[in-house]
Amino acid sequence: MSGFNTKLYQSTQLRQDMRINPRLYQAMELLYMPLLDLEQHLKAELAENPFLEMTEADEQQEVELKEDVKDEPLGDDVDWEEILLDGFDVGGRREQYEHKEFFEPTPVEAQDLHDHLHDQLRMLALSERELRLGEEIIGNIDDSGMLGCTLEEAVAGVNRWLDEVRPTAMATAREIDDADERQRELEDIADVFRPYENVEGERMLTVVQAMDPPGIAARNVQESILIQLRQRGEEGGTAYRLIEDHFDALINHRWNDIARDLSMSPKDVQDAADVISHLDPKPGLKYAVDPEQYVIPDLIVEKIDGEYLVFANDTSLPRLRISQSYKDVARDKSKFTGENKEFIASKLNSANWMVQAIEQRRQTMLKVMNFIVDRQREFFERGVQYLRPLTLREVADYIEMHESTVSRVTNKKFVQTPRGVYSLKYFFSSGLSTVGGEDLSARAVKDKIKGMVAEENTKKPLTDQAIVMLLKEDGVKIARRTVAKYRDQLGILPARMRKRV
Repeated sequence: MSGFNTKLYQSTQLRQDMRINPRLYQAMELLYMPLLDLEQHLKAELAENPFLEMTEADEQQEVELKEDVKDEPLGDDVDWEEILLDGFDVGGRREQYEHKEFFEPTPVEAQDLHDHLHDQLRMLALSERELRLGEEIIGNIDDSGMLGCTLEEAVAGVNRWLDEVRPTAMATAREIDDADERQRELEDIADVFRPYENVEGERMLTVVQAMDPPGIAARNVQESILIQLRQRGEEGGTAYRLIEDHFDALINHRWNDIARDLSMSPKDVQDAADVISHLDPKPGLKYAVDPEQYVIPDLIVEKIDGEYLVFANDTSLPRLRISQSYKDVARDKSKFTGENKEFIASKLNSANWMVQAIEQRRQTMLKVMNFIVDRQREFFERGVQYLRPLTLREVADYIEMHESTVSRVTNKKFVQTPRGVYSLKYFFSSGLSTVGGEDLSARAVKDKIKGMVAEENTKKPLTDQAIVMLLKEDGVKIARRTVAKYRDQLGILPARMRKRV
């Protein structure tokens, strides 16, 4: 039996590889950047590259650098600028805008849930031992306001802390010279630092659960609602009995089963459920720290003389050009020696590329939005029910770029329109066929379903099949399972759970 040949050897092989220049990666990153990120990026470029400077608001941007320095090749052998800018026309209407200074809102520190509870705890007449246990319980409350562990685990946690600090406290007490005082101190420490028992945990949990907001520190939603009903003085009422004894049937809207068990009418059961629906199952969320998200639109759509026009909302961006003084330096061939030549070539090529890449980004965004406006004109005129299906491929074919480029252009970008501010992704959705042969956006169909449910007879709510038939009457062909999927996405309950008596 022959063995494997394990010798090392060398061979020559020809193959073709496609490698992307780092500048193309940067160009893709520029397309991806939202407006504020791009603004910071350009400011950093201005600080780093002496060949770049800002233009005045009324000056034309200059991008024809190659004619000025064409006698001397600078930098890479491959003309990446030509690749990036093949077929685009520099320009754009900026005279419609005036520069608007933007001030970033200053965030104000808000009191979170734990701060709110700790403040209440310190206002109570509690011993040091009780205060310590209360802080342990509050520390285990999650953002929704629920106790994030069992009470036994909270008690065990504070006992572990006692085991860590007790020896130090005892050692300090033993250093007291006076014997009587030392004995008293040791007895006090033994009392204050003795292990907690679960019964103490139950008492302190009751104290914390009496705090604001109502329903705090509950171990589940059922207990939270019971606490809220008790604080409203409704303990023993119908709503309290529903939560305490018929919670599973209640959340499944089994009104008849509950009415039979409680010997009351289904309508009375629903009335009690309506009272419960106004309570907060997650009371801690109102104190959740959720700062407002400010959106600055990258594009603006305005209706002027009956036509929708698209403008780039980039007046806050630094408008770049090649510095004239440094262009003069580049023309001086005597300086093109050694490190000077390498520095000038690198910075000049980088500046030239950046100016053109920013303009290319701007032009690409305008092309994409202009196509969206042309395609979705009915939406701008009449509303969401007239939104047409649109895919990235359709836009890519129109602007003659790759689908991934369109995805980068539309990602995290917003447009201000006469109908409000929308993400560019909002205008893209799959389509459904209609009897007339036209396609209807899935988003428009969802809006139709939402409107149907809002206007339905609550005593005879629309089933998924009934919605299918109504949509068919409107000329929309859709399967029942698709209706069910859209209904779930809209957060609409099934018909049997929406039924009123």
